[in-house]
Amino acid sequence: MRRLRIGIIDLVSNSANPGLWARVMNANFASIMPQVVGGWCEAQGHDVTLVCYTGFENLLEELPPELDLAFIGAFTEAAQLSYALSKLLQSRGAITVLGGPHARCYPQDAQRYFDYVLGFTDQAVIRDVLQDCSRHRPSGMYLSAKTQPASLPGVHERWKFIEATLRKAPLIKIVPMIGSLGCPYSCSFCIDAAVPYQQLSFDLMKEDLRFLLTKFRRPHLGWHDPNFGMRFDDCMDAIEEVVPPNRIDFIAESSLSVLSEAHVQRMQKNGFKALLPGIESWFDLGGKSKTGSATGLDKVRKVSEQINMIQRYVPYVQTNFVMGLDNDAGPEPFELTKRFLDMSPGAFPAFSLLTSFGQAAQQNLDYQRVGRILPFPFHFLNNSRAINVRVKSYPWTEFYDRVIDLTQFACSNRMIAKRFKVNGVSTSGWLNLIRAVSSEGYGRIKYYSLIRQQLDSDPQFRAYFEQQTTDLPSFYSDMLRKDLGPFWEWLPKEAVNHDPYAYLRAESELSRVDSPAELPLAATGT
Repeated sequence: MRRLRIGIIDLVSNSANPGLWARVMNANFASIMPQVVGGWCEAQGHDVTLVCYTGFENLLEELPPELDLAFIGAFTEAAQLSYALSKLLQSRGAITVLGGPHARCYPQDAQRYFDYVLGFTDQAVIRDVLQDCSRHRPSGMYLSAKTQPASLPGVHERWKFIEATLRKAPLIKIVPMIGSLGCPYSCSFCIDAAVPYQQLSFDLMKEDLRFLLTKFRRPHLGWHDPNFGMRFDDCMDAIEEVVPPNRIDFIAESSLSVLSEAHVQRMQKNGFKALLPGIESWFDLGGKSKTGSATGLDKVRKVSEQINMIQRYVPYVQTNFVMGLDNDAGPEPFELTKRFLDMSPGAFPAFSLLTSFGQAAQQNLDYQRVGRILPFPFHFLNNSRAINVRVKSYPWTEFYDRVIDLTQFACSNRMIAKRFKVNGVSTSGWLNLIRAVSSEGYGRIKYYSLIRQQLDSDPQFRAYFEQQTTDLPSFYSDMLRKDLGPFWEWLPKEAVNHDPYAYLRAESELSRVDSPAELPLAATGT
């Protein structure tokens, strides 16, 4: 095999991003798999350059020159940027490969623009790409392992890539680690729900922790596990064996079912400074939140009590919610969330709009079978800029009125003050303040208000939401063109749109529908 010049591009952002929160945190959102792929390629004897695009670099200038092979890692919101990059790099003679969540969620669409599209990716899949390394047009080759890899290179092996990315973080520098893959829960909207839970090596975890203690006086470490600590005692035993008390600051996303008081006390002892539990809904997912059959106000009280308990031991808590779920109706879900925020003011609420990411979850087939998917360009599918599932129980105007009202409540001066009072003049207090007044708070209020105005003032905009037309409103096409900047000219014209029912077609389910007329315009291709 010849020695290849390989570029790996990790798209943390999908556009130039001047936001304060993004400036502080984007470099800390770098993905692990691009670094893993870089290590695997180097192990095969190839030259590797990794670029993490945070939205603050000139990406055209950072692209490595004269590449033989380019791997691009992208979430769906960066799909259109990745498509433009692929065309640009192909014009320079490079073979292009797409991996990451978008490749798993929308493989059929991605195959139109890449030579290779990767699902589950292990060392054997990468070896196949390196050995073949040839053009595949007009449809790229789809490659996927049967399961997630049994092991991944650790921090020590990925350090050259981690270190280069952390130089872009101006204040807080968080090292990415992962201790497990998959998820034991079955949330209908989650890409990890169908992936069997798999604990990775505790010996490697301990080796990485020892290594980090040689690189920083006090490391900050972010666990990328979908649910950290499912084998809780084993995880804590591994940390305690090699890390002196409170020498590493840990951040983890974990379910409330794991976060008992005894567990949280042990986490505090071991330096856990931030936890991001998912609440999602007041009327569903009781197993994940350890509230059983409790719903409504009863669940609010139980969850609030637990969140307040957690915050007595862990200074930074983010609670995650999904808005637009099918079991929500009327004002109650939103008013209950306000009640929760008043009862647990120290936690920062992260609101996501329900989004169907192609093949990410089985539930998405159900949405497609009944024609509820809107064909929003991928660029807007980041859980906040667009909701691409027709909401079941609300007219669009009412839904956005309630989303705006809740976001305004969460980011009101009163709630900011209450949150700051709980967290004090600390890193947690300042981070919460920055989030509320930047793109995640005030920015979203402004954006949602624009959407709400367009629903009233622009008939074509309203028709798009009501699935009466698939013609993209200029509001979105203009934003896409602006965000892509110099990469707009490299985006294939047909790549602005996609088939939102590709998953259904791939599963040969379309034939079960009595008549194409039962599906919205997007599903019939008109």
